[in-house]
Amino acid sequence: MRVTIKPSSMVKPAEPTWSGRLALSELDQTGMTTHVPTIYFYTQPSDDWNTVLQTLITSLTTTLVHFYPLAGRLSSIAGGRLELDCNSAGVQLTEAYADIKLVDLDDLLESPMINKLIPSVDYRQTPLEDTPLLLLQVTRFCCGSWSLGFCISHVVVDGQSALHFLSEWARVCRGGLVASPPYLDRKILRAGESPITTCSSIHQYGQFIPPPILIGQSSNKNERRKKTTVAMMKLTETLVTKLRNKANQSRKNEGGHCFTRYEAVTAHTWRTACMIRNHESEQPTAIGICIDVRSKMKPPLPEKYFGNAIIDVIATGTSGEIVSKSLGYVSSKIKEAIEKVNDEYVSSMIDFLKNQEDLSKFQDLQWIRDDGGPFYGNPNLGVISWLTLPMHGVDFGWGKELFTGPGTGDAVDGDFLILRGEEASGSLVVASCLQVRHMEDFKRVFYQSIED
Repeated sequence: MRVTIKPSSMVKPAEPTWSGRLALSELDQTGMTTHVPTIYFYTQPSDDWNTVLQTLITSLTTTLVHFYPLAGRLSSIAGGRLELDCNSAGVQLTEAYADIKLVDLDDLLESPMINKLIPSVDYRQTPLEDTPLLLLQVTRFCCGSWSLGFCISHVVVDGQSALHFLSEWARVCRGGLVASPPYLDRKILRAGESPITTCSSIHQYGQFIPPPILIGQSSNKNERRKKTTVAMMKLTETLVTKLRNKANQSRKNEGGHCFTRYEAVTAHTWRTACMIRNHESEQPTAIGICIDVRSKMKPPLPEKYFGNAIIDVIATGTSGEIVSKSLGYVSSKIKEAIEKVNDEYVSSMIDFLKNQEDLSKFQDLQWIRDDGGPFYGNPNLGVISWLTLPMHGVDFGWGKELFTGPGTGDAVDGDFLILRGEEASGSLVVASCLQVRHMEDFKRVFYQSIED
């Protein structure tokens, strides 16, 4: 596939907006400080292409009046921290044309060509202060169908906030008004304020402790260098039910509570990875789990809070333990890690981070650090769930998407993403990135062990 890309332009809010420096919360600054790629595919619109482009751009300028932080830029301040300069510098929009029909992409979930349809950022070539927080690529296929590549800074928003913006932009594009303005005051998470306590210890928060490395190695550099590949593991509703039943049956025998499908599938993924990576039995292994804290705070955060309201928690074990114990046992490790997150835990973590003189040691700053930050590759995993994100049904005025999914350009060994399968079914997709030498075994054992 050849994609012809026209010069990009900066789209700015249609009206003057508040300008100045906006403090970011600690939860904004210690997660993934790169951009997250997503893509939407649509059938041929009823209007001519120039009308489609102009409608998308005009509605974007209107939407940015309400979501003006996305048109700003990040800047560094003391202590390795970042802040948001609301300067209306703009959102980058690129128009592109592909020389194939949409059907030629075949399986949209796994086509490596998808990454040509999503804008990317070279963090080492572009200064932080010049990097757009939102980059968009609108690509027309020769059949008339089109795609929207969406790449947004994870410093500024998490998945819930990103999709809040996208849904409101689509509403405006259809001729409506912004129905749910974002809640922009990050002081609700004490952004820019001083710590209240100093008693927190790093050992309370496993996400800030370097993940285990392979026994016999002094660093993870060798594992970082190994070639990776991506696969989409499709789980029918029947297979998801089998996994939940398998986890819950063993748990019931031990007198425990039922597991969610996320907990069962995540545990199964961790066990499978340990099985095929050929670890020594005593090999320490960790799994990073991303938690949305909106409803866990007291009081809960405002419904349309615009920023990051997620933290990572870590479950640990040895590879031999994870492989030899029941799926219910491994699921319980996932559940216990999730259930410890409450208002006290989150507030304590915020204080811990506020007490750090240099926050950069807890960040994944790819434009600063050559090693790319924390590495949850072999012998570890990092699993993110998009199951609760309102990804589907985004209609810009020419019908809902044919397909939506994540980009895979920046995936590294150990990155796993759990997505909903076909709409209105209970199926799931586990987007998996592993070393090439492990992937075929992983795919085989992943399905085979469900039936064991």
